[in-house]
Amino acid sequence: MSETAFLRRLQVAELVQNWAVWRDAGDWDRFATCWHDDGRMMATWCQASAADFIAASKAGWARGVSILHFLGGCSVDLAGSRAIAQTKMTISQRAEVDGVLVDVVCTGRFHDFIEEREGPGGRRWGIVLRQPIYEKDRMDPVDPAARLELDPALLARFPEGYRHLAYLQTRIGYTVKTDMPGLTGERVQALYAAGRAWLAGAPHGWAE
Repeated sequence: MSETAFLRRLQVAELVQNWAVWRDAGDWDRFATCWHDDGRMMATWCQASAADFIAASKAGWARGVSILHFLGGCSVDLAGSRAIAQTKMTISQRAEVDGVLVDVVCTGRFHDFIEEREGPGGRRWGIVLRQPIYEKDRMDPVDPAARLELDPALLARFPEGYRHLAYLQTRIGYTVKTDMPGLTGERVQALYAAGRAWLAGAPHGWAE
């Protein structure tokens, strides 16, 4: 790997890290710089433009919605001014569910379509699309002595990879998308194919 390619991969990885730190800190002005103007976020609870996702995140923050992100390893594929970054991550959300305060931890990957473009401040990398991959999750009462009984019919509505996260988000009033990519299956394979097309110069083509 050339020194230039290594540095460009570091720039993409730094972008991914800044996203998590600035979003969870409520540093909305800097968080906005992680995106290009046509950027789009595909979360369980919000599928929207970057601007609308930021607005929804700010509104949730003001209501006390607690969602945190922890990042692990990051793999970056580069092709000219385009990149696909896959980053191991954990989403942690705390809320009251059926009268019991719980923590949900969901493990997966961020699958990011990223591009370097010319802008007012010069060339910079920005996210064009973020599609998480949801691999597994769990729900635990904050008080170990608390008794939690979930509605099995509601729980069964959601894919295994984010079943408990979706349950919590539904209970606090969000409409949750039910066909997000998981560890295996047609949806994640279609996402990988969209990533390869992106690196080859095509539009990402990832539909809601």
